[in-house]
Amino acid sequence: MESGVDAATIDLLGVLAYGELTAFERLASDARLAPSIGDKAALATMAAAEFAHFTLLRDHLVKLGVDPEEAMEPFMAPLDEFHDTTDPNDWLEGLIKAYVGDGLATDFYREVSAFVKDEDTRGLVLHVLADTGQAEFAVSRVREATAEDPAVAGRLALWARRLVGEALLQAQRVAVEREALTELLVGGSGDLAGIARLLTRLTDNHTARMQALGLQP
Repeated sequence: MESGVDAATIDLLGVLAYGELTAFERLASDARLAPSIGDKAALATMAAAEFAHFTLLRDHLVKLGVDPEEAMEPFMAPLDEFHDTTDPNDWLEGLIKAYVGDGLATDFYREVSAFVKDEDTRGLVLHVLADTGQAEFAVSRVREATAEDPAVAGRLALWARRLVGEALLQAQRVAVEREALTELLVGGSGDLAGIARLLTRLTDNHTARMQALGLQP
C-alpha cells in the first residue's frame, strides 16, 4: 500500500468506520420509533456518539495516508445488505438489533484488534468499540416490555436468532472477500484451534446478552 500501512489494518479501520456511520444513521432513524421524548433523546445521544467514533476513524485513516472512502467502499455492499435484510419492524426490534447484532460484530472486531501491531490504531479501535450506553438502555427497555406483555419475548427471541444468523453470513462474506483480515485473525490466533476458541467466546458472549435481555433461560 502506498500509505505504508498493512492491508489488514486498513480493512479493519474501513469496516469499522462504515459500521459507525451506518450505526449513526440507524440510531437516528430508530429514535423516530421511540415511545417517549426521553427515549428519543437517549437514542439521539447514542447516535451522536457513533458519529463521533466515525469521525475519529476517518481522521485516523487520513493521518495514515489512506483515503477513508476507498477504505470503506469494500464494506458498503455487505453491511448495507445486512441492514436491508434486517430492517426492524418496531421500536423493540430496533433495540434488539443494536444490542445483539452490533454486539456480535463488536466482539469480533475487538478480537481482531488484538493482533493489530500499531498501538495507536489498536487503542483507537478499542475506544470506538466501547459501549455508548446502548447495552443498559436496551436491556432495561426490553425487560420492561416483556414484563408488561410476556408474549413479546418469544417474538423478540426469534428476531435475535435471525439477526445472529444474518450477521454470521455477513461476516463470512467479508472474510472471503477480504483475505487480509482473515489472515490477520488466523495468524494471530496461531491455528484453527485458536479460531475455534474465538468462536466459543463469541457464542458465550451472545448467550450472556440474551440472558441479560431475559430472552434465554
